[in-house]
Amino acid sequence: MQKKNGLRMAAAAIMFMQLTTAGCATTTSKGTSGAAIGAATGAIAGQAIGHDTKGTLIGAAVGGLLGYIVGNEMDKYDQAQLNQVYESSPSHQRTQWVNPDTNRSYTVTPQPAYTQSSGQVCREAEIIANVDGRPEKVKSTACRDNDGRWVIQR
Repeated sequence: MQKKNGLRMAAAAIMFMQLTTAGCATTTSKGTSGAAIGAATGAIAGQAIGHDTKGTLIGAAVGGLLGYIVGNEMDKYDQAQLNQVYESSPSHQRTQWVNPDTNRSYTVTPQPAYTQSSGQVCREAEIIANVDGRPEKVKSTACRDNDGRWVIQR
């Protein structure tokens, strides 16, 4: 019963986020799309980990924030840089760059890669994005897809 309630809360949180952001613009921004996808993924992960409504809501909030930052703040240049960090940067070593078009700076500290029980290889990283003089800190996890590319999970 508790699992059903958690899943209902996740669905309600996702629907609320979609409804509240739908009227903000005539076209969906990358940030809005990223937030919706991140919230959905985070809610599912939160439910799976916490098995309760609190875990679901925390997962939705964290996923939504990360999805918004990745979707809205990072353009293709930044995503390529982040992918390169996941691919080849040594664990615990900071990598920094400044986007020449947006002047936003990023500092990424990757952790060691690990293999999930499903056999999928993943890697976590701490990302500090300096946007308009404000540092935004998030933790991210990327896993390799079937083609060997790193795909951000949360």
